[in-house]
Amino acid sequence: MTSTTASQIQFATLAIGATAQRMGITATELFNRLKHHGLVQRLLFDCYDTLHAESIDGVVWNVQEALKNWDKKEGGGL
Repeated sequence: MTSTTASQIQFATLAIGATAQRMGITATELFNRLKHHGLVQRLLFDCYDTLHAESIDGVVWNVQEALKNWDKKEGGGL
């Protein structure tokens, strides 16, 4: 298990907030959906080195796409 740094937590907070705003939902709702699919860890923390170098629009797009794909895989959102 890898340890999560303060920078990763700040990045995840920014990514969740910006994506939730773009989607028109609360950050809490988005966090719960991401957590349900394990995407907080697998996408935001584990892919931090790649994603944090992207623009915020790029990060938002990646989060939305990952969530859409996982929701589809499970037959719908929460």
